[in-house]
Amino acid sequence: MFDKLDAILIRFEELLLELNDPMLAMDQNRYRKLMKEHAELAPIVEAYKAYKDAKQTIEDSISMLEEENDEEMRELLKEELSDAREQVEELEQQLKILLLPKDPNDEKNVFVEIRAGAGGDEAALFSAELYRMYVHYAELNRWKCELVSCNENGIGGMKEVVFQISGQGAYSKLKYESGVHRVQRVPETESAGRIHTSTSTVAIMPEAEDVDVQIDMNDIRFDVFRASGNGGQCVNTTDSAVRLTHIPTGIVISCQDEKSQLKNKDKALKVLRAKLFELESAKKQDAEAEARRSQIGTGDRSEKIRTYNFPQGRVTDHRIKLTLYKIDSIMNGDLTELLDSLIAADQAARLGKLQEAM
Repeated sequence: MFDKLDAILIRFEELLLELNDPMLAMDQNRYRKLMKEHAELAPIVEAYKAYKDAKQTIEDSISMLEEENDEEMRELLKEELSDAREQVEELEQQLKILLLPKDPNDEKNVFVEIRAGAGGDEAALFSAELYRMYVHYAELNRWKCELVSCNENGIGGMKEVVFQISGQGAYSKLKYESGVHRVQRVPETESAGRIHTSTSTVAIMPEAEDVDVQIDMNDIRFDVFRASGNGGQCVNTTDSAVRLTHIPTGIVISCQDEKSQLKNKDKALKVLRAKLFELESAKKQDAEAEARRSQIGTGDRSEKIRTYNFPQGRVTDHRIKLTLYKIDSIMNGDLTELLDSLIAADQAARLGKLQEAM
């Protein structure tokens, strides 16, 4: 590990020299590439330098303890030694996590697709609430949200909604949300006060670039239609809605959020690219079944990942057996504790696998 860290430290110093080269301004693509590498290495270098400082503090404290006779000073040195040893342990763990292989999609924007599952109108209402939950979470992170398409049911619910979240690290945070979300509550239409269980399916797809997925436009059929809906947030009154059909896979995507037909076509192509990228990624993951099973959640849409129990005010994530009694704040976008816990559990699982392999 430390040989790798020393190599990173050398590369970081080289990057600083390259970034200070006045001629670099002539090549913006290279400048962006170097800045990205600098941003990726900076946290590792910072932690490694702090680790080396703490190790030096330990050596200095031990050396001074051997020579110091004053009892009060010895106590101070012992305290300093103890703090430095704790710091070394914490930084070692931090460095192991920082050196874990990075998901190449982590910094990408995402497309979120929410579909109502079992439960009829109640499932559609829950889907609409999940949509608002993610929009609020995006706003808290100062990310941008763009609606692509939705299919409303007339009473405020959404049978299906697709939207894009753009922001640094969006996929790294939201990738754990793919799967079946279950809600338990008494519907407003339930006169007997019985608790109903409904489900919605969430799919998180990283935005794919042209270089990630090649699309043959001859494989696509475009249809244009008038946007329709129930007068809610998903409807517009122009003839600009676009329906895209990818013939080889049968994937159908509708986009009606923009008033421009060209913009809707562009959005639909972006969603198609993300879906095809997801399909290809799923094939690779299935080929690496053992690695997939070691992850916190497979990202499979059929996997039940979380239950939202309104009568008890709790949200339970079944993958890490975490229950939080703050359903109102979670539904208002306060997902930080949930997602941080999932990230920590995933890192611990990957560290465990790495140590087993060593």
